[in-house]
Amino acid sequence: MFIQWIFLISSVILVSSGRISERIVGGYPVPISSAPWQASIQEYGIHQCGAAIYSDQILITAAHCIPQHPYGSTVRVGATNRNFGGQVAEIANIIVHEGYHEINEIPFNDIAVIRLSSRLRMDDTVRSIPLADSTPPIGSPASVSGWGRVGYKQPQSDILLETAVSIADWHSCRNSYRQVVDITKDMICAAGPGRDACTHDSGGPLVSDGKLVGIVSFGKGCAFPGYPGVYVNVAEYKPWILSAIQRI
Repeated sequence: MFIQWIFLISSVILVSSGRISERIVGGYPVPISSAPWQASIQEYGIHQCGAAIYSDQILITAAHCIPQHPYGSTVRVGATNRNFGGQVAEIANIIVHEGYHEINEIPFNDIAVIRLSSRLRMDDTVRSIPLADSTPPIGSPASVSGWGRVGYKQPQSDILLETAVSIADWHSCRNSYRQVVDITKDMICAAGPGRDACTHDSGGPLVSDGKLVGIVSFGKGCAFPGYPGVYVNVAEYKPWILSAIQRI
């Protein structure tokens, strides 16, 4: 699905007065050394999605970010600017969650594992991040980063941006989205006033207490009031992730 993904981000999906977009709004520039686990999935050298570095050869991202034909798609790591620098590696293999599907273009089981064709050189700008064992408590501080749009229908950032959010109450998040989509237990929500992930941040890391707790998946608009960003809950998917890593 990159074809599906491109359609997803370009379609006008009217839901009340907002829209669903996959998901940095309200962010600030940071050097890659501040988020060395951040990766960029690129198609013909153009940034499409984010990803999180699990090891020197394994990345974790959103299933809807996966290219239909990975040959020619690359991953850039260790670079603050999405267009140059760092290391570039080709994608060797991908496992998408077997239950991945979309309902009204909203992704479920939105997670995938990527194996690179070569090993990354790990240093201060390229570092793995451990997986969370449990869902963070409500109100826990977290951060999300990426090269996505800086606002709804706004341009992408060339420089890596990061913003601070907090883990939202799951029940409140589910209630907010009740007329849009059913927020399931394998999703985690996070928000901050005027702060959110946005288009082309999808697949990127939500980090709390030094661990990967979420993968950017979708949301209603970008920093749309009353609608937290929705992420894949890494703790819930950890057994699947570890199994996929063994199989890939």
